Amino acid sequence: MDYVSALVPPVVMAVFFIGLIVTMVKSQGGDKKAKEDAAVDAAIARAEAARQATPQPSDI
Repeated sequence: MDYVSALVPPVVMAVFFIGLIVTMVKSQGGDKKAKEDAAVDAAIARAEAARQATPQPSDI
């Protein structure tokens, strides 16, 4: 029975890992993709605006 107790943790980890990958793949794209893309674009725009608003050392 030692072999069973040795195999259980890797099998359990493999099942959870496969479930995680399946969940990640299913959550890609679809109707949420446009909303996620818009959120990323807005965050990049805010970061770019903040970077341009602060004086650069070469500007001083």
